[in-house]
Amino acid sequence: MQNAYGFGKTVPLDFAAAVERVTEELGKQGFGVLTEIDVQATLKKKLDKDVPPYKILGACNPNFAHQALDAEPTIGLLLPCNVVVRQDDAGVQVEFMDPAIMSKLVDNPQVQALAGQVRERLMLAMEAL
Repeated sequence: MQNAYGFGKTVPLDFAAAVERVTEELGKQGFGVLTEIDVQATLKKKLDKDVPPYKILGACNPNFAHQALDAEPTIGLLLPCNVVVRQDDAGVQVEFMDPAIMSKLVDNPQVQALAGQVRERLMLAMEAL
């Protein structure tokens, strides 16, 4: 999966194992998961809608986040990096927000360089799945 704002792949894992594994691989790249939104549970509770398993993980690498905030204080509007784990008919998908999108939104060479470094780390985490 590749589009204008993200990249990802189908993984040979069940949903719970994929969430655990992507969290582990993000950790190896210096990212912690700050937030976890269970979209499936939320839609069931709020709208009584049944949807396949779907979680949004808010991943953050503190070092990169600090550098980005120093370079562009309002960059917090684009943080953390979201990672989606979702189930569909093809299997379990793990999808990463592409930090390169920041380069299109923020005209700051420091942020653009950081976005490239963050993208490399997220790609490594994805490839390890």
